[in-house]
Amino acid sequence: MEQSRQTGQSGTADDSGARRPATAFLMHPSAVLHDTGWGHPEHQGRLRALASAVKNDMVALHGRVVQVAPEAARTEDLALVHADALIDSVRGAVDEARERGRVVAIDADTRVSAASWEAALGTAGAGLEAVRGVAEGRFRNAFVAARPPGHHATPSRAMGFCLFNNVAVAAAGLRAGGEAERVLIVDWDVHHGNGTQDAFYEDPAVFFLSLHQYPHYPGTGAANETGRGRGEGFTMNVPLRAGTPRAHYLEVFGRALAEAVSRSAPDFILVSSGFDVLAGDPLGGQLLEPEDLHRATRMVMQAAERCCGGRVVVFLEGGYDPERTGAGCVAVIRALAGIGMDAEPMEEGREA
Repeated sequence: MEQSRQTGQSGTADDSGARRPATAFLMHPSAVLHDTGWGHPEHQGRLRALASAVKNDMVALHGRVVQVAPEAARTEDLALVHADALIDSVRGAVDEARERGRVVAIDADTRVSAASWEAALGTAGAGLEAVRGVAEGRFRNAFVAARPPGHHATPSRAMGFCLFNNVAVAAAGLRAGGEAERVLIVDWDVHHGNGTQDAFYEDPAVFFLSLHQYPHYPGTGAANETGRGRGEGFTMNVPLRAGTPRAHYLEVFGRALAEAVSRSAPDFILVSSGFDVLAGDPLGGQLLEPEDLHRATRMVMQAAERCCGGRVVVFLEGGYDPERTGAGCVAVIRALAGIGMDAEPMEEGREA
């Protein structure tokens, strides 16, 4: 995988011989330093396993995926979604961890260490660089190895392993920068993305679609949660029972995605990809395999080609079996890069 500071000029030739921009892989170097303790499900080994799996797939990804080193976000970027009080409280907890020389708990699930502030800003910055690069045509699409994860962080609360909501900050950044008027966020983490829902529950410019195990943490995501005020009808929750058969899951996903695209007419699609939806995850109860996420990603890409010029960015959320998360990540990146699960290039528009 080639590496670039900003541009991601590597790519593949189309039928005319012109170079098509590559898929970008973004991971801020501080992300792996966020320390929750090795006994915590969201530990440092998750990102290391993911990065190792991607590195081991370099032969297939060569020329199609470029690694991009992102800049950190600013606190003003976080403030597009989050209250100043939350930003200050997270920074204060990190300062406390640094002073005490140990991990500090924000709540029963969510922890910070001395490096967590840099990790959080770096990861949010990776998301912003990804969406801007795709919007500007520098990247074909992108995968953000986000850590800490983000979709449980509400505008006013850090929770569920999440400090700030990376996908929400990216969506807000697209709109603030005039790069998109309407954004569709698709969330297939096994847990409901309550924070993302809260951020845009009254906002008709951001459509939130979530497929998640129900009932399950955090207890939200019932089908009757559809938005409020001007945002009524712009939230779509699809609760699924544990152990949903793989074929049924993908069938439901395809229908829900088609409806969400029809109702939102997005300029950009963002995906919260939780690999805890894979079979065997210690915090999940679903049955999907990496090839299913490859297919789901292809479905998103095909929808994006029809509605918004293929503009797609995928964000890492959950996934607590590091080896399985790595395999799932490779499957999603292969799909983004137009590579089949057999490592052969895929024809444009061909179903995975």
